Amino acid sequence: MTATAPREGQLWSRCGDCATLLYRKRLRRNLDVCPECGAHARVDAPDRLFQLVDPGSFTALPDRPSEVDPIGFVDLLPYPHRLTAARAGTGLAEAVVCGTATVGRHPCVLAVMDFRFLGGSLGCVVGELITLAAERALADGVPLVLVTASGGARMQEGALSLMQMATVSQAIAALREAGLLTVSVLTDPTYGGVAASFATNTDVVLAESGARMGFAGPRVIRQITGRDLPEGFQTADFLLRHGQVDMVVPRHALRGRLAALLAAARAGRRPASRPAVPRQVPPSARPAVTTAQGAPGDAWETVRLARHPGRPTTLDYLETAFDGFVELHGDRLGADCPAVVGGLARLDGRAVMVIGHQKGHTTAELVGRNFGMASPAGHRKALRLMRLAARLGLPVVTLVDTPGADPGVRAEEQGQAAAIAENILALTVLPTPVVAVITGEGGSGGALALAVADRVLMLQHAVYSVISPEGCAAILWPDRGAAPQAARALRLTAPDLCRLGIVDDVVPEPTPAAHHDPADAARALRAAVLAHLLPLLDVPSTTLVRRRRQRFRRFGAARLGARAGAR
Repeated sequence: MTATAPREGQLWSRCGDCATLLYRKRLRRNLDVCPECGAHARVDAPDRLFQLVDPGSFTALPDRPSEVDPIGFVDLLPYPHRLTAARAGTGLAEAVVCGTATVGRHPCVLAVMDFRFLGGSLGCVVGELITLAAERALADGVPLVLVTASGGARMQEGALSLMQMATVSQAIAALREAGLLTVSVLTDPTYGGVAASFATNTDVVLAESGARMGFAGPRVIRQITGRDLPEGFQTADFLLRHGQVDMVVPRHALRGRLAALLAAARAGRRPASRPAVPRQVPPSARPAVTTAQGAPGDAWETVRLARHPGRPTTLDYLETAFDGFVELHGDRLGADCPAVVGGLARLDGRAVMVIGHQKGHTTAELVGRNFGMASPAGHRKALRLMRLAARLGLPVVTLVDTPGADPGVRAEEQGQAAAIAENILALTVLPTPVVAVITGEGGSGGALALAVADRVLMLQHAVYSVISPEGCAAILWPDRGAAPQAARALRLTAPDLCRLGIVDDVVPEPTPAAHHDPADAARALRAAVLAHLLPLLDVPSTTLVRRRRQRFRRFGAARLGARAGAR
């Protein structure tokens, strides 16, 4: 629905999508969403604030609507006349309303754009107001929420309007450096200079259902290229499929999503200096299996169990072992790899960032998720979420279950090796606790890209190896039939890897394996993660990084040789 929501005095409104005649009061009760077809009408800034913030919590920032006509622009009317008409027609001083508020009792600063005011265009005053809002968020130490609705930069102010893209972006960069969350909510429409700057360079980008976003509008693209555009081009769902937004949220759920994000950001904010007092691990969080334990079993049988299609996946564990998962999507470069899932969750009341490989249980799910084999986009999505966690002061939990990285030609063309290398490098210096759990298959570099961690755990019947047994057999044995023999030779089981010092702990599985009692497996995973994560939360970030580097340095040839000589 592209028509603006009905104004006061109108009793009826016709949906712009399905043409249903709607009673205005019913439409307003439904937040200006058509109850027949679900189309979202455009909402002005005052109504948007009413829908999003806690009642009575909004306090407007001074809007300083000084007259700006930097180039004396005149088309059919002088620019100042257009400004006067826009103010009279909207009751607003400019195309953005900024202020402080709470959402779900969590404080934040908001800047909400209004498309009615000269198409929500970005001019010098709008840029200044949003920048002041960002500076207020920085001073208060709270997140910044931007709600965008704009046709782009304001033509009547020439190149000076273009400069506002950089001005606002710099203010957002300052918030990032301070570890403060920034969220943009894309509404219909968001185009041009707004789309190409602060609407998409925040930590989290939400798109309201029905929103459209792009740099150039569809009509311009058609005129330039002479081509028909794909179905649903630049719509919220299109953006989600192409990795441009974290999630698409219907209007009635938007406030709740924002509250969850603000809650996670608030939980992650730590005092500048904390006493180095070890946290007490609750008895319920202590793992039942220690490093020295774990059923030896047959290595090939363990491989078969690790690959069982009924084995719990990352999404299964997020549903059972964690609470309040909010999935974030996209690598911001054009794709959203389905083999990697990640987002914010809670663990024993603490906000964490969880990232993991996702396989599936049915053939259709496995094919749709590429059998858990991440593409470069998947690794870059994981990298984006890791860095976001570090900025917010949140620990990272990774769940590893992959045969390996995507071996396809397209993945190679898109820089698979470099993407894995960048993840490994980033994890070695990530200034926040990282706990990795090998839950199924830990295959080669695709697994290591999520497993450079302070603590590495393995489920009892998981495997972790430089190569698959089949691949090893094909190279070193006469035929692939030697895979069971290769599995034993590779020392890929949890007890083997504990003895090698690669894995810190073995997480017990219900008898005979996790897929026979997924709920019990989830409880064991949750307890083990808590037991290893809690002590890390009080370790200074510089010490975390130093110890993590030392952990992997000990696998060097000289140190391994010294250990062997001592035995």
